[in-house]
Amino acid sequence: MTGYGLAAASFARVKYTVELKSLNSKFLELSLKLPKAFSDKEFSVRNACAKRIERGKISLVFHAEYADVTLKAATINQDLLKNYYTQLKSIATDLDDPADNLLQLALNFPNVIQYETDEASEEEWKQVQQVFEEALANFENFRMDEGQVLKKDLVLRINNILSGMKLVEAQESNRILVIRNRLNQYLEQAIAKEHIDRNRFEQELIFYIDKLDITEEKIRLKSHCDYFLQVLDDQDANGKKLGFISQEIGREINTMGSKANDAHIQQLVVGMKEELEKIKEQLLNVL
Repeated sequence: MTGYGLAAASFARVKYTVELKSLNSKFLELSLKLPKAFSDKEFSVRNACAKRIERGKISLVFHAEYADVTLKAATINQDLLKNYYTQLKSIATDLDDPADNLLQLALNFPNVIQYETDEASEEEWKQVQQVFEEALANFENFRMDEGQVLKKDLVLRINNILSGMKLVEAQESNRILVIRNRLNQYLEQAIAKEHIDRNRFEQELIFYIDKLDITEEKIRLKSHCDYFLQVLDDQDANGKKLGFISQEIGREINTMGSKANDAHIQQLVVGMKEELEKIKEQLLNVL
């Protein structure tokens, strides 16, 4: 969700610049700075951002740079200033009071300094809107480029998890035989070999091995990974859905590790968990 967009355009009397910056956030947090002349357009700008940006911590700044700075300069009502100053001087003389800083005092009286009314025409707003749309497009392009990089990384991580699962399958073929031999050895050490009920031993072994079976976990993990890649190819914003799928992937990996009862398989599971953590970190950048 990080992004950046900048656009600027010069018109007859003013240059408008719009800058967009975005950081990661679960929701849309928009910090907006508009020139006072366009303050009534804030609602429409926020709506446009909500529709096209969706989420992120956004800083959006509009800047107007006038070719003639006097267009926005304050003016002094000289007649009014002189009137106030004359009255103040007369009062000071009557009261025999030092006439210090009377000019500064007169300047602070109402309506002496007048500012141009901050009002913008619809034509000026269309110019600003044009620059805003360009900045927004640049912002979206930046995100698209970053998204392609993120997609490649996420695909790599999912493929690494699937590769880890294949290694687990290869290791699993010997696991049952190892468990069988180990249990048989323990039993022979505890009970004389001729006293072992082989039928009962086989029944208990089947029950025990069934509890350690990870076939369902492997099937579900493969299904979740395939679905993750499918959702990743969608054009819609699916960051939250990918987050939910990654949680399901994590459950299957954890269950596989707890059932493994094999040191090498558990090492492979740790590697798969590391890949999943990297996926979760990257999903913070996905809409």
